[in-house]
Amino acid sequence: MKFSELKLDDTVLQALDAMNFDECTPVQEAAIPVILEGRDLIAVAQTGTGKTAAFLLPIINKLCREKHPEDAINCIIMSPTRELAQQIDQQMEGFSYFMPVSSVAVFGGNDGVLFEQQKKGLTLGADVVIATPGRLLSHISLGYVDLSRVSYFVLDEADRMLDMGFYDDIMQVVNLLPKERQTIMFSATMPANIQKLANTILNNPAEIKLAVSKPADKIVQAAYVCYENQKLNIIQSLFSEEVPEKVIIFASSKLKVKEVTKSLKLLKLNVGEMHSDLEQAQRDHIMREFKNGRINILVATDIVSRGIDIDDIRLVINYDVPNDSEDYVHRIGRTARANNDGVALTFVSEKEQGAFKSIENFLDKTIYKIPIPSELGEAPVYNPRTHSKGGGGKFKGKRNFSRNRKDKK
Repeated sequence: MKFSELKLDDTVLQALDAMNFDECTPVQEAAIPVILEGRDLIAVAQTGTGKTAAFLLPIINKLCREKHPEDAINCIIMSPTRELAQQIDQQMEGFSYFMPVSSVAVFGGNDGVLFEQQKKGLTLGADVVIATPGRLLSHISLGYVDLSRVSYFVLDEADRMLDMGFYDDIMQVVNLLPKERQTIMFSATMPANIQKLANTILNNPAEIKLAVSKPADKIVQAAYVCYENQKLNIIQSLFSEEVPEKVIIFASSKLKVKEVTKSLKLLKLNVGEMHSDLEQAQRDHIMREFKNGRINILVATDIVSRGIDIDDIRLVINYDVPNDSEDYVHRIGRTARANNDGVALTFVSEKEQGAFKSIENFLDKTIYKIPIPSELGEAPVYNPRTHSKGGGGKFKGKRNFSRNRKDKK
């Protein structure tokens, strides 16, 4: 379906044309008409499916067509991280370019000037406030934020917000909103806690569930079946000759990220860490260094598995098997972007074999198991309780991670 077939204002369509947006993605085709109707909505869709436009476009359209107070905050969009809030804000600027809709992004940082700019937007009544929970509550606690006339409340990446411990923050904001409002939730997964939250804050919502996309065919997937104490040695073996220009190593917790980072630094590898214990200025600095190539290995929690758009990541390593298949897809989707190729390796300890088998079942494929280097000793047998026989994939030998290797076109 084309955007021109939707009931969008001509000025919205003009902005879309200027940005070369023509065809709707499936989530946009399904969500935009529902939001235009004014119904509450819960939508399950992955990052990268166009969900930001799916809620921004109809809200911008309604802000222009319908009467809203000019001196009030009319829409709150909450996102789990500063990086995602910035991306939403950038798209907001593009979509509303030809329309008299104001917006302000409200997120953490150490810049006092930035805080004052956010305060100004909140007190004057920006139409759309795009905010992380913690920073929004910081402004609210100072007494100058009025949410009593908000018409639209959007939770983006709702599952990630709950994973990061923001449930109480979300409910503090919800309790300040008028009961008569339109509430929209987007989530990549639908665990029980998300369903509970939806039942609490949504009113007779429409539901959209898009199937989770499988990883891109360009991603070469493989795994090492190993003991936990062999994982660092496998990394050392992989990088003994050359290190890819950009690698992300995902670990299951902040503590594990810190431990792995410390160990890799002892191996004289050029490594940085990313987790929620870092101040925002530190996180921004690490991401700049990684994007610019001054750090070539980033060890991270799932904080960077969504909402970070870097095109030239050559290798993703799952140091720990992710908790569910959707997280696996998000993680390895950081590689093989923008016509590049990429490799995704997963380290599977004995305790993680069942979880990894569930991922294989979801992908409907058996991921090739690379034998660990002989000098690292014996490896456990891959024999999860849900084991089913199947053919292996193709992965021949050690991958050549040369910096001079040309991209496949």
